[in-house]
Amino acid sequence: MASRRSEINSIEIARLAGVSRSTVSRVINNYPNVPPETREKVMRVIEKYNYFPNMSAQVLAGKKTRTIGLFLVGAGSVAGDIVANMLISGVIENASGCGYYVLTHILRSTSDSDAVKRVKEIFYQRRIDGGIFIGAPNEEPLIESLIAEGFAVGIVDQHLPGKSDPNRLVVNFDNATGMELAVGYLAELNHRDIGIINGAMNRYSGPDKYESFRRAMERRGLAVNPDWVLPGDFHEPAGYEAIHRLLACGKPLPTAIIAANDSVAFGAMRALREHGLRVPDDISLIGFDDHVLSAMQQPALTTVRVDFESLMKQLTDRLIRYIETGTPFIEPYVTSSELVIRDSCRRL
Repeated sequence: MASRRSEINSIEIARLAGVSRSTVSRVINNYPNVPPETREKVMRVIEKYNYFPNMSAQVLAGKKTRTIGLFLVGAGSVAGDIVANMLISGVIENASGCGYYVLTHILRSTSDSDAVKRVKEIFYQRRIDGGIFIGAPNEEPLIESLIAEGFAVGIVDQHLPGKSDPNRLVVNFDNATGMELAVGYLAELNHRDIGIINGAMNRYSGPDKYESFRRAMERRGLAVNPDWVLPGDFHEPAGYEAIHRLLACGKPLPTAIIAANDSVAFGAMRALREHGLRVPDDISLIGFDDHVLSAMQQPALTTVRVDFESLMKQLTDRLIRYIETGTPFIEPYVTSSELVIRDSCRRL
């Protein structure tokens, strides 16, 4: 098992810094009557050992809080992101069924050192027994440091070959099957000129979806035109901006586009309408996820359905089982995908 950081208390901090325990307390509580050089000396020791005072006497050795943390990483609005809310509700529902509470926290940027420190405090103070991260980059230093220190961490959408820590609990999307279904369906409709709006390339699903798209095209003898490989993200504005850039370049258009997810497809559909192009008459469009609003679009969006319910149940159950029994799950759980055919694609 990964080794948990060695426990350290204020008495040990005082000894290492060569000061009294009361001085350590004054530094921690930011009292003004501490000489600057003494404060700096104590802080160096505190930072070296990642010391945070225990939140309360309830956090005793071996005693669980029966609480898990749910950390959403990203600058976008969570309130308007229905997929994010589906994931959140999935964690809360499954945790509640196991008798656990969920502490939720939005981390706008992992480059914000103060925000990262606050997340670490939640773990170090034992306010939670483990945490789930959604929306993080594939190799996020914050997550890697928590795993290295032995904390139980669940991650949505990560693939790091060679990393097999027992306290690293991962669930992934089946991008290969999903993209095979999407490209295969368009090929059956006689589409040969197919473009893609990529997701965020710093997250595992971004490059994985693109590589799956490239392989699916290759298997059918279809060329990938670089002009139709559009940079994007996993949010609606990315799809809107990608289509505007594509149309602004004045080059020939694909007959069909696959979007990184349904939100991106919604943005693409809106941009196409603004330019007088119709879906599917002018361009066919496929999304990923089967967003709750996909069937309500005009036209209703053809998409690859992802089993979010199963995904979050597996992750929450695995995390809680690891917390309670130490049972490792080295292999990531991969959720299923299926094609949902609606009205946004036409036969050529």
